[in-house]
Amino acid sequence: VQLQASGGGLVQAGGSLRLSCAASGRTSSSYAIGWFRQAPGKEREFVAAIRLTGRTTEYADSVKGRFTISRDNANHTMYLQMNSLKSEDTAVYYCAARRGTIASKDISQYAYWGQGTKVTVSS
Repeated sequence: VQLQASGGGLVQAGGSLRLSCAASGRTSSSYAIGWFRQAPGKEREFVAAIRLTGRTTEYADSVKGRFTISRDNANHTMYLQMNSLKSEDTAVYYCAARRGTIASKDISQYAYWGQGTKVTVSS
């Protein structure tokens, strides 16, 4: 499966952005999807994940209540709605896919990665 992330940009603290991840490939709807981020000088970290069916989601504690992950399997697109953004949310955001149904927080479980989209939150 191939993934293409988009929607990043510059936003003021307290603002919102919606990231998109377009998937392509014959079985693009057969994967659980995760969003990860990597800030300058830091390791890539888990942000959110969604089960194949879309019925189960997982979030990092730092984004709970502010971010919402969703997916539209019919259109092979996944989303990360980010509200109440903070300066510490500044990072390059990556969408990733793993075979199977489980929404995993473990970065090593994801074999397929998009190219990343940069989010900058100004304070």
